[in-house]
Amino acid sequence: MDGFVIAVDRGRYTCVLPDVGPDAPTVTAMRARELGRKSVVVGDRVGLVGDTSGAAGALARIVRIAERRSVLRRTAEDDATTAEGRLERVVVANADQLVIVSALADPPPRTGFIDRCLVAAYDADIEPLLCLTKADLAGPEAVLGYYTELELPYVLIQPDAELDALRSLLAGRVSVMVGHSGVGKSTLVNRLVPEAARAVGEVSAIGRGRHTSTSAVALRLPPAPGGDADGDPGWIIDTPGVRSFGLAHVSADSLLHGFPDLVEGTVDCPANCPHTAEAPDCGLDAWVAAGKADPRRLASYRRLLASRAGEGDPRGEPEQRGEPSAGG
Repeated sequence: MDGFVIAVDRGRYTCVLPDVGPDAPTVTAMRARELGRKSVVVGDRVGLVGDTSGAAGALARIVRIAERRSVLRRTAEDDATTAEGRLERVVVANADQLVIVSALADPPPRTGFIDRCLVAAYDADIEPLLCLTKADLAGPEAVLGYYTELELPYVLIQPDAELDALRSLLAGRVSVMVGHSGVGKSTLVNRLVPEAARAVGEVSAIGRGRHTSTSAVALRLPPAPGGDADGDPGWIIDTPGVRSFGLAHVSADSLLHGFPDLVEGTVDCPANCPHTAEAPDCGLDAWVAAGKADPRRLASYRRLLASRAGEGDPRGEPEQRGEPSAGG
C-alpha cells in the first residue's frame, strides 16, 4: 500500500493512505530493516506492508521510500568545519512550497532569517511564499521594499481577518511552514486547521518567542468555506519554531541563487570570484552602486558567505530602529 508520512516519533511513523477521507484512521508503521540507514521524514511517500487497517495496536512496516521530488534541508550552523555544521538534517520531503512566516512586529521581522529561508527554498527547488503576520501592529512597507526586486509572493495576516487569500495559495499543494518562535505560526496553523490543537505560545516581554511545538507534522487542510468539497485543499507541514537556519549544506555558488537580484551583477566578475567585499574586481559593488540592487541585500549575502567560512556572527547585524532586523 502507498502511504504518506505525516508524523515521526521515536521510530514510529504515522501515515495516511491515499484516497481516504479525513476521518479515516491513520496507520502506524516502523521502518523495515532492509531500508538500512535511509531516513524517513514527514512528507515522504512510502510503501507499506503488514497491517494497514489503522486499528488500535496495529503496526505496519515501511519497505520502500519513493524518490523525493524535493528535499528541504538545514544545518544547526553555517560552518561545515564544525560538528553542528556537518550535521545535515532533512526538514521535510516532497514539499511544493515554503511558507516563511514572519511577524511585522513583536517580534520585529528578521530579514536575515528570511534570506536564509529563501536560499534553502531555491536550493531545494521549492517555491517561497512570504506570510507576514500581525499586520495590525505594523505595515509591511519596510519588508516588502527590501524584497522589491524579487517579486516575492506574499500575504498579509491580521488577527481577526479571513484567511481566504492564504487558503487559495495553499490549495492543492504541500506547504511547509517555517518561522521564528513567537511570530504567530502556531496560531495561524490553529486557524487554518482548528482541530490541530497545536500549542500557542506567548511572546515574552523582550520580544523573543518561546518554542511552542517540538516536531514537524503534516496537517490536512479542511475544505474552504463555500469551496469545492471534492477539491484538494492541500496539506501544511508545521515545523518547530527555529532560531537559526544553517546553510552549511548549500554550496557557495548555490548561495547566490538565493539572491536572484544579485545574480546578473556577477556577469563581469573574474573567474572564481569569491564575491566578498575584499575581492578587488567583484562586480557586485558596481551593480549596487548603479542602483540595480539594494545594498542591504548585498550586505546580507556577504554575511552569509562569511558565516559559511566560520567568520563573524551568523545572526548578522543588530537591529536598527525603524528597519527590519538583518539578523538570521
